[in-house]
Amino acid sequence: MRIRAGFEISYECAGPTPMVLMLNVRPERAHDLETLDVLHSRPDAQLRQYVDAFGNICSRVLAPGGRTTFSADFLIRDSGRPDPVIATAAQHAIEDLPDEVVQFLLPSRYCDLELLADIAWEQFARVEPGWARVQAIVDYAHQRIEFGYPHARSTRTATEAYFERRGVCRDYAHLAIALCRSMNIPARYCTGYLGDIGVPAMDAPMDFSAWFEAWLGGAWRTFDARHNTQRIGRILMAVGRDAADVAISTSFGAAKLVGFEVRTVEAEELAPTMVAPRGQGPAAVARRGPCPDGGISCPDARSQ
Repeated sequence: MRIRAGFEISYECAGPTPMVLMLNVRPERAHDLETLDVLHSRPDAQLRQYVDAFGNICSRVLAPGGRTTFSADFLIRDSGRPDPVIATAAQHAIEDLPDEVVQFLLPSRYCDLELLADIAWEQFARVEPGWARVQAIVDYAHQRIEFGYPHARSTRTATEAYFERRGVCRDYAHLAIALCRSMNIPARYCTGYLGDIGVPAMDAPMDFSAWFEAWLGGAWRTFDARHNTQRIGRILMAVGRDAADVAISTSFGAAKLVGFEVRTVEAEELAPTMVAPRGQGPAAVARRGPCPDGGISCPDARSQ
């Protein structure tokens, strides 16, 4: 199938503001692109790209004072098949893991393990290691958390999601990742496009989505604790230890999010775009400095 995807995101800056944006498709999907995945800015600003330590494409820009809009629109090929289920995929002994995978066993900013490790072993020690164990963790996280946009809070950790029992996509992913790591299963956070393809359309504006991957059977395998079902048409943008590593934007100064629209539709069935309310989904927006909107869209509010 062919999928049309893109976004239009606007910021209001008090003055020239350095920003780092993470809004391109991951290099692994570059061969699937039918049109270029190009990041545009209005007014025109010089963008310079680099690849970070996790292999994500990042763009540096000095946004001018006033309103700046970043956008992209592209066509990408997809198999049209749901996420694969590899029931025989095995869990690896730690000593057999590739060096670059070991970091995804460690605690991270939002995936804290200290209070969850005992819970994880109590819940999942008797489940067969491998795919079955990760799926049991996904089932548990899916049932543990109540989804709701009003539940969004950018500072919530996996442990807090466990005890509060509420959250959005990123909270499901963080809890499942933390439980996997507690069971010595490497797991990493993923963000990208996930439209309502092959499922009933949701009566809600679209946002970027969050899921996770677990290292099983010598490869990264896709799991989704929010939806807990195999989905069609995921377009991966970035991976990291948790949401802090994959913020769609990090601004080094005052930059207020004033417009946010994401679209993902089958190319043959182009639908009207929908505007997502800012700060109500997993599309992390990181910044340093005062947070003008109270922190909901600023999960990297280190100065607060």
